[in-house]
Amino acid sequence: MITVAASEYRSQLRNREAAAARLAELLTEATAPPPPPRRPTRPSRAARQRRMDDKQRRSQVKRLRRPADE
Repeated sequence: MITVAASEYRSQLRNREAAAARLAELLTEATAPPPPPRRPTRPSRAARQRRMDDKQRRSQVKRLRRPADE
């Protein structure tokens, strides 16, 4: 048994309609076919290179923030 409650409106009729709409949405979502499985992909060479460049840039910024005595 499924119970759907709605109390967002002051009118009992509108609350019943809202509950019916919510139940219909719940049933549609439950009976929908599952999404296709995700195909694993690998990052491209350019994406890996951009990541490395960004990491080096961040490292350089942090290195420049350090005190000069170290």
